[in-house]
Amino acid sequence: MNLDGQLDQIFAARDRSNMQPTIEALVPLYQAHPENPRVLYEIGGAYDTDGQEGKAATFYEQALACGLSGDLLRRCYLQYASTLRNIGRVEESLNVFTLAREAFPDSPSVAAFQAVTMHAANRPDDAIAILLEVIVAHVTGPDIERYKPAILGNAAYIRNLQ
Repeated sequence: MNLDGQLDQIFAARDRSNMQPTIEALVPLYQAHPENPRVLYEIGGAYDTDGQEGKAATFYEQALACGLSGDLLRRCYLQYASTLRNIGRVEESLNVFTLAREAFPDSPSVAAFQAVTMHAANRPDDAIAILLEVIVAHVTGPDIERYKPAILGNAAYIRNLQ
């Protein structure tokens, strides 16, 4: 089985309430492929889910340095930035979210988690504005369609209150 297949199999068996077996399954893959960006990302995510956020951050940093791309890059940016926020490195989290939004401007999950970091950085107006923009861009229905201009106008107004 190839490396991606092994990783997929490990995560199919994952139990989020007990990540130790997942971590133990990933460690040999990490030892065999210490510079593989997906392995680094996946082991970082396992440590993150296990509550070992400091260790997770190190693996996320290595994964980014080794050249993640595509959806794995989006997911790593989001998880790394959230981890940074959770361990008190809020300014660094904001910087990573800036990179993530530049690379993935249409990702509602990146925007939503960026809003959480904006709130943690005592920037509630930016947080609300981001969430209003996510609603306009990703929630459909006649009620939202009718009020899109007003919602975006309010987002701009709130963002400029600072």
